[in-house]
Amino acid sequence: MTARRLWLTALVVFLAAVAGVFVGRHLFPAPTPPTGELHALLHDRIDLDPEQDRQLHAIERHFAGRRQALEAAMRAENARLARAIAAEHRIGPEVTAAIDASHRTMGALQKETLAHVFAMRRLLRTDQAATFDAAVMKALTEDTQ
Repeated sequence: MTARRLWLTALVVFLAAVAGVFVGRHLFPAPTPPTGELHALLHDRIDLDPEQDRQLHAIERHFAGRRQALEAAMRAENARLARAIAAEHRIGPEVTAAIDASHRTMGALQKETLAHVFAMRRLLRTDQAATFDAAVMKALTEDTQ
């Protein structure tokens, strides 16, 4: 194989990998957790007592670590998907396995996010929970209405 063909092949493989990442990110985007708005609500609009605030910070630290780990796993799975697309150029067994792995991790992130939301809610008094619940419903449905 000549050097020119080798470079051309490397370029095509690189472009296919970039296209795979692009396709993976746009066809299978990571879910956007609604927790950012909820955290702002908890910190700015709900009057938490000092113990609630202390517990909330502990819950936030725990979730931040879990979210970072799952987001790193999704980035790795997107790279795996890109390699599979570059290798198969079709929805073959490697592409399908990469998609399935990505969906499992996205599902795990969604479950962790909801567990986090429920953990935050458990800190609240009944009067606080009503405001929180309304914000959760808005965060989950505002794009669909």
